[in-house]
Amino acid sequence: MKPSPPRRPSSPSPPSHWTDRLRGHAYTLAPKVEHWLSPTVAPPSTEWRQTLESEGISGPVRVTGRYSQVPSSRTLVILIHGLGGCADSDYCRRTARQLHDAGYSSLRLSMRGAERNGDDIYHAALTDDIHTALRAPAFQSYERIALVGFSLGGHLALHAGIESDDPRLRTVTAISSPLDLAAGQRALDHPHKYPYRAYVLRELRAIYRAVAARNRAPTPVEQVDRVRTLRDWDACTVVPRFGFGDVDTYYRRASVGGVLDQLERPALMVASRLDPMVPPETITPSLPEAPDCLEMRWTSRGGHVYFPGDLDLEFGPRSGLISQILHWFESRA
Repeated sequence: MKPSPPRRPSSPSPPSHWTDRLRGHAYTLAPKVEHWLSPTVAPPSTEWRQTLESEGISGPVRVTGRYSQVPSSRTLVILIHGLGGCADSDYCRRTARQLHDAGYSSLRLSMRGAERNGDDIYHAALTDDIHTALRAPAFQSYERIALVGFSLGGHLALHAGIESDDPRLRTVTAISSPLDLAAGQRALDHPHKYPYRAYVLRELRAIYRAVAARNRAPTPVEQVDRVRTLRDWDACTVVPRFGFGDVDTYYRRASVGGVLDQLERPALMVASRLDPMVPPETITPSLPEAPDCLEMRWTSRGGHVYFPGDLDLEFGPRSGLISQILHWFESRA
């Protein structure tokens, strides 16, 4: 099949009616309810674990994941979860299952601390964990590697795609991912987004308490437990842990939107204009600086990291988000 030409980044029309916003919530929440009622069965996997040294932490930091190997596959897809998630998040399990059924090996990576092991916390531009996976001896036999990140994981994947000099890393895909962290913070801290914000903060607190239990937390747990916004969370945790000075400096220095012009390998962004957590205004202002190697696909059917099973992004005959991404990967890799 002749690959479709790269599509220049574009701006979507915003939700025009309350019913559009309701559909965005439905697309986002219905799969999670389905998972609670009938958990997604992940493909067979083994635990992957490696350690690295990290500035500001006494002792090694563990990077972990679930490795699903397809013996005949020469391609490894590394999946990166969103903020507050982990390798066992439903969208990672679903994607790993679809990749396995399509004949691709996968690593569901857990960013440091995400497994509640108390080693550390991470931030939106801390790619050491991803580079550790790329360099891991267990994966050196693969000829091709793809990064696929969800929400903040896509933001991290784009950073890693810019930084990496590994020729095996062929493509990067970001799903429902912000490009501007300050805009993302404002969107999630909006009063109407309280349920989503409360859910994310609950998961982040669980990660942080485990870090505090090992005396590796920069701020007392009692103070962090009073945090009610993402901005205050970053100010209390990320900023002092990594020495950003203040939260605005963190957002400015860590946002991948400011360095998109350095991207040189094929990259794909998929987002819904109805996304209730990462709306278009967290993405579109950064797109004019994007290079031709970044392709943007907007859809009006989908929410945050979840999309309908018959989604067609015009990349190939098999519908569905992951099938479409695999069509794109094979045509660009």
